[in-house]
Amino acid sequence: MKKFIILFFLILAPASAYKEDFKRKLNLSPNNNIHKRLKRDWIWNQMYILEENNVPLPHYVGKVTSSAGNKNAKYVLEGEYANTIFKVHENTGDVYAYEKLDREKKSEYKLTAFCIDRTTNKSLEKPSTFIIKVFDVNDNVPVFVQKSFNGSVPEMSPVGTSVTKVTAVDADDPTVAGHATVIYKVIQGEHYFRVDEFGVISTATADLDRETQSTYEIVVQAKDSPGFHGGDSSTATVTITLTDVNDNFPTFQQQSFHFKVPENVRVGSEVGRLEVEDIDEPQNRNTKYRFVREHYGDTFEIIPNAVTNEGIIKPKKPLDYENIKEYKFNVEATDPTINMRFFKPRGPKSIAAVTIEVLDVDEPPVFSKPSYVYTIKENLSPKNPLGTVLAIDPDAAKRKIRYTLRRSSPSGDYVKVSNNGNIFISKPLDRETSAWHNLTVAAQEIIADNKLSDVESHTQVYIQVLDQNDNPPELAYPYEPKVCENAAPGKVIITISATDKDEMLPGVHFNYSLATEDSNFTLVDNHDNTVNVTVKYGQFNRELVKIHYLPIIISDNGTPELNSTNILSISVCKCDSNGEFTFCEEAAKQVGVSIQALVAIFICIFTILVITLLIILRKRHKKDLNVLRKNVAEIHEQLVTYDEEGGGEMDTTSYDVSVLNSVRRNGMKLEAGPRLYAQVRKPTGNGISGTGEMAIMIEVKKDEADNDGDLLPYDTLHIYGYEGAESIAESLSSLESGSSDSDIDYDFLNDWGPRFKMLAELYGLEPNEDFVY
Repeated sequence: MKKFIILFFLILAPASAYKEDFKRKLNLSPNNNIHKRLKRDWIWNQMYILEENNVPLPHYVGKVTSSAGNKNAKYVLEGEYANTIFKVHENTGDVYAYEKLDREKKSEYKLTAFCIDRTTNKSLEKPSTFIIKVFDVNDNVPVFVQKSFNGSVPEMSPVGTSVTKVTAVDADDPTVAGHATVIYKVIQGEHYFRVDEFGVISTATADLDRETQSTYEIVVQAKDSPGFHGGDSSTATVTITLTDVNDNFPTFQQQSFHFKVPENVRVGSEVGRLEVEDIDEPQNRNTKYRFVREHYGDTFEIIPNAVTNEGIIKPKKPLDYENIKEYKFNVEATDPTINMRFFKPRGPKSIAAVTIEVLDVDEPPVFSKPSYVYTIKENLSPKNPLGTVLAIDPDAAKRKIRYTLRRSSPSGDYVKVSNNGNIFISKPLDRETSAWHNLTVAAQEIIADNKLSDVESHTQVYIQVLDQNDNPPELAYPYEPKVCENAAPGKVIITISATDKDEMLPGVHFNYSLATEDSNFTLVDNHDNTVNVTVKYGQFNRELVKIHYLPIIISDNGTPELNSTNILSISVCKCDSNGEFTFCEEAAKQVGVSIQALVAIFICIFTILVITLLIILRKRHKKDLNVLRKNVAEIHEQLVTYDEEGGGEMDTTSYDVSVLNSVRRNGMKLEAGPRLYAQVRKPTGNGISGTGEMAIMIEVKKDEADNDGDLLPYDTLHIYGYEGAESIAESLSSLESGSSDSDIDYDFLNDWGPRFKMLAELYGLEPNEDFVY
């Protein structure tokens, strides 16, 4: 009775999707003829069992049987979980499950049934595979795929605006009606948001204001379909952020603003800042400021700062304390980009009162004109002022002004500016040198005690020099015309033109004429300020004149009329039969050199000459010294070798010792002692002529003795033993001097320095002292 109940439940309990399968497998189809003879074979291939069955184990699954009807038949199972979870009664073929099954873990099992002979173990039927399907029961709660969700929606969105989507999954069989169906519900925050059957969350109200509350945290429940087994649920948290829209006007945080600014504030610089509050996000702030009734809209402008949303007040033109000391106006803050669909009215417009106080500063003087232009004729130096510049103190003090010339172009003291602004011409101006003179004049206020203010202003003064006819016309180019010596009369040699350093105005006309009538050339006027130089008679003779100098007078039609004589050098050339020049004399070219250039050239030439002369003298002096050294060497060699003494006591022509005698008589002490011997002369036979050479020799030897302490002194007997013939100075021998009765005091030789040390020792000895040679 128990097995029948289980089999009956398995047939009736499955859903409609399984009933047809049951009937087909059990041959319960309405069209099946149960009285028809069946082929011997297995009469099953599929079984069903409920999951999580609370009936005591084992659970009957079904029955395998064969139509063989052999009493020795034995049933055996193989396959998934055979003989563990699933076992078959070997005699009856009943299949049992010995564990509770969970469809969510495994929904079906594949097994193979064998029918064998109990005694021989031979197969009575072919093996047959069948499937045991686990029938689902609604035993799983829907679970969200994540614990929390995030979403966003613009504030003030209409009802039903989608925010985000949540998803929950039911592990039960979705093919069984109602088993996997999930029902969503907002259980916290349902006044602001709602969720549909697909998990899509949308707004439930249209007045979600980000500025009131920017984020919402709602709880969504996922639950099984009602009426089925279980009915449990799970929840998830959804964080919803309201994104900002531009739905709020900016508002001033204070009713009035007061700023102080110096009157010399630069145009376009900042005066002050107006602070407003806009509770929208920065990207939705677009505050604009405007003057109420456009008061002082031409003086100031208000520029919004994109970062801080402040209104920066800037002057559009210079401020003047003396004219307006204070500005008062009202400013309205608005936002033209507000979405009026979301706009929430909040009281009156945002308007603030603004006061700008102008502070007085010491401003520089202001010139009456931005620049001054004056004209004067050249070559004039009037005593009266050419003009005057005028500046005033814009401040209330109205101080006096002093003017100073800061810069002049071209440079020079042609123009002067007095302290009171008068402009004087100090030198005549030349238009041909500079047609305009540009001045920069500074104006400074005079403070107490004649002290000048530190600030100053400048103006430009332009002086135009008007032209006068003070330059005669002259040839435009250094022409070098040529003419054949056989040129025919009327032959045009060259066309010449003139130029004038004065202003060449329309109507200027030049007249050309020859300074002499006696010429083989003539001028033909072309009536365009040029003339043709033509041959008058023809037939030039190169042997007589190779170059003709033609004086041409050029005059202008100015006032006064000026003219100049210009020399045109015309070369007479040999020509071939075709009139081509074959040989010409080159005319001497005049090269103009200024006086300054001539002076510079002269100074350079003079300097070169002086340097050259000094070099020559130095070389000559060196040459004389070399010759003298050579001669002295020869003299020394002769005196030492030959002991030449001269012509004796009567030789009075060789030496002029008058100077030495005077020294002896007067006992003079000279610093330059060697000069006493400058007049000593050697005979010409010794290779020395003139007294100068001897003096030079002595000087050379003195230098050598002073600089070389080891050198033998030559003021000894070897040098001075040469006395000459019949000397009136008597013998200078140290031998005779030692026995002489002379009363001359030779102590002065000690004062002549080391060069005369030997002589001082010889002549300074007492008569009774012995000489050692």
